[in-house]
Amino acid sequence: MSKMSQLSQQLDELVRCGEALIGVAESLRELFSGEEASAEAEPVNAGSAVEKKAKVKKEPVQEEKKAYTLEDVRTILAEKSREGFTEEVKAVIAKRGAKKLSGIDPAEYEAIVAEVEGLGNA
Repeated sequence: MSKMSQLSQQLDELVRCGEALIGVAESLRELFSGEEASAEAEPVNAGSAVEKKAKVKKEPVQEEKKAYTLEDVRTILAEKSREGFTEEVKAVIAKRGAKKLSGIDPAEYEAIVAEVEGLGNA
């Protein structure tokens, strides 16, 4: 293997690690910003527990589709890659005509996540 080939592989790995770190940082940001928002949204003495339960029951439960960001998908793909599915992850990206995740239309992120989450479960 030539030195340029080795360097290229090491640079690719460095990029994957950086993308994984970005994904983890974004996840942590969302996690902690979500706790602050829910803590601020409800005052401490805002009615009895019975009233709170009644309010919850009145509201219909709606399932929302998660709108994945580039960082979300990057984190999920990086984790699957670490689990040993690197070639499969690359194939999912290549199947969409791209060399890297940033070259894929964000509208396809949900399908990509669904596809890679199925890896290893079959």
